[in-house]
Amino acid sequence: MSTGNAINLSSRQKNFKQLSLSTLCKSIAISGLILFLFYSFLYSHPYTRSTNLFMPFIERKEPASSDNHTPNSPINLSHIVFVLLGSVNTWKYRKPYIEAWWRKNITRGHVWLDAAPTGELVPWPSSSPPFRVSEDITRLNVNPKSVVQIRMYHSIFEAFRVENNKDVKWYVMADDDTLIFVDNLVELLGTYDHTKYYYIGTNSESIHSNAYISFDMGYGGAGYALSYALVEALASEIDGCIQRYKHLFFSDFISQSCSADLGVDLKIEKGIHQIDLRGDISGLLSSHPSSPLISLHHFDAIDPIFPSKNRSESINHLMKPAKFDQSRLLQQTICYHRQSNWTLSISWGYSAHIYPSIFPRSFLRRPLETFRPWQKGRPPFFMFNTRWMSNNPCEAPHVFFLESVIESNNIGRYQVVTNYTRSSPGNLPICLSNGNHSANPIHKIQVFSPSTGRKEAGRIECCDVKCVAGEDTVDVKLRACMKGEMLA
Repeated sequence: MSTGNAINLSSRQKNFKQLSLSTLCKSIAISGLILFLFYSFLYSHPYTRSTNLFMPFIERKEPASSDNHTPNSPINLSHIVFVLLGSVNTWKYRKPYIEAWWRKNITRGHVWLDAAPTGELVPWPSSSPPFRVSEDITRLNVNPKSVVQIRMYHSIFEAFRVENNKDVKWYVMADDDTLIFVDNLVELLGTYDHTKYYYIGTNSESIHSNAYISFDMGYGGAGYALSYALVEALASEIDGCIQRYKHLFFSDFISQSCSADLGVDLKIEKGIHQIDLRGDISGLLSSHPSSPLISLHHFDAIDPIFPSKNRSESINHLMKPAKFDQSRLLQQTICYHRQSNWTLSISWGYSAHIYPSIFPRSFLRRPLETFRPWQKGRPPFFMFNTRWMSNNPCEAPHVFFLESVIESNNIGRYQVVTNYTRSSPGNLPICLSNGNHSANPIHKIQVFSPSTGRKEAGRIECCDVKCVAGEDTVDVKLRACMKGEMLA
């Protein structure tokens, strides 16, 4: 090869390398621009906002907060919209359950009926929540057998459309036989950020019910809460979601499924109760978890919760201590009178038990199985541990139920005094092995608790017992537990 040819070849190679490098840079820039535009379009498209398909390449942003929906701002009852599902056929019998807790001109929301009220339901009383009639959802082309269930879920989003959403932070769905303790509900929801997606509720007490439907579902009878952000996100997609799950026969299952498709799973709170039980539930109510009581349900399927009272009277009786202090309602406190070998278990505002033996809290926190399963079948029946009823005189409790509640002023110190009396005469067999200290002579238990300030959620209290020989009353004073105090 001549020297000139070599020079020309070298020059062409140099030019080619420069051209290749320039082309490569342009290609990379164009490709990057295309990818940027593609991902920008994908993220902004309304049908892809909730997808996790390209995570973590695209950061999922939380819903933007408006002036009315500031994260972690204080919450009160006016920030909650109640969506109560009812029927003109049942409202006459169930309205006492709702009127027991509904606060006129304070609580916010509606009873959603399947038809306009007529006859004896009009005029509509001011003591009841205002009503609305649910939309005709047959336009959604759903299974006729599912219409009632779909109406129940769809009402949440009808409420979202018609409600003035200024300052709304939560939507709470419940049935027309659900008893809600609104002060505790406000405190509970205040621990969550309503500007994020939250679905809060509980599953059934019945293993069989959960297995048949879902363990991951919030039961609407117990009540469940949806954050404003979640309802807002679901609202635009709700008809499509209902079409996707129109084969389902349970509104709560549809709700769980639609939330799950948005990436939101159920947050279980133990103070919310479906009460898929039958008969006498006093054993459950006397050993309530340390979580604040939020709701009770299915009053038509259980016995009245207080002896010698009907269902409506029982509900109103329970609401008496609730008006003084919901934070302590049904909270179990255990203390001892060791001179008599007695253990006292107080379910504040409901019942008091005297056991003629010393039992640790680990044992007494299990409910006595006074109730029956929701459905027949093979055990296990319940989602929690229980204690069997016993005829052993050293294990069977003397049972007292709430009689009255008052506020007293003792030398400038205000206290709430709850009084509990026997449900039946004190004639239980004597526990001879524990020293023959019978509790049969005791006719009343007085419990003294502070009247100022709410009990801290999830924190148990301790108590001191005063019992004078020959008297028929036991005094119990609630107090904070001392450091390292063992309840055993």
